[in-house]
Amino acid sequence: MYPVLFKLGPIPIHSYGVALALAFLTAAFLARRRAFALGGNGDDILDLCVWLIVSGLIGGRLLFVLLNLEYYRENPIDTLKLWQGGLVWYGGLIAALLAAVIFLSAKKMPILKTCDLMAPYVALGQSIGRIGCFLNGCCYGKEIAPGLIHPTQLYESAAMFVVFLILRKRVPGNGKTLFLYLILYSSIRFAIEFLRGDNPAILMGLTISQLISIAIFTTAVILWKIIPSK
Repeated sequence: MYPVLFKLGPIPIHSYGVALALAFLTAAFLARRRAFALGGNGDDILDLCVWLIVSGLIGGRLLFVLLNLEYYRENPIDTLKLWQGGLVWYGGLIAALLAAVIFLSAKKMPILKTCDLMAPYVALGQSIGRIGCFLNGCCYGKEIAPGLIHPTQLYESAAMFVVFLILRKRVPGNGKTLFLYLILYSSIRFAIEFLRGDNPAILMGLTISQLISIAIFTTAVILWKIIPSK
């Protein structure tokens, strides 16, 4: 693992932070370009991306801290050390969705259509971000053999890149692309959790992320069925 890529003098450049920055910049650039190609305002999409990354980081970190509250009570300063890893995707996703609704409502932009536009690039950002997790050594898998563990970060990175390829050609409409993203991601995350070595089971042999995955999958399927395509 390579938690520190290199140093600029005394300043370490962390692989996790670099991956997050690359994920954000790539997703924001492509989403902005797609918005212009569809006749929309790409600059508004860029502003939305800033809201999403900030809210996502806050939400993801908050849920991680809550799930590891005993440690952070004793080491409160570590709460701010984002470069060490420690984000729960579902916390970031929920916070980002709430932020998107607030932003899009204020801008009077179509919420579901804009979320459809953003969904493929969120998946791509996840794909890039999980490479940072691999380099950092977080979100690791269970041991396969002595000294060998499942590279669950790379499993998810590859799966989310496939999701990006599936979603990127879809025309933004009435939330169907967003719902498909949620269905696919929750299914992938549920399966990969069985191979994770850092998330303990809390109920019926399932982790907190698997329980959230079930809730999101169920909600997304219901919304897919009840909301018309156009």
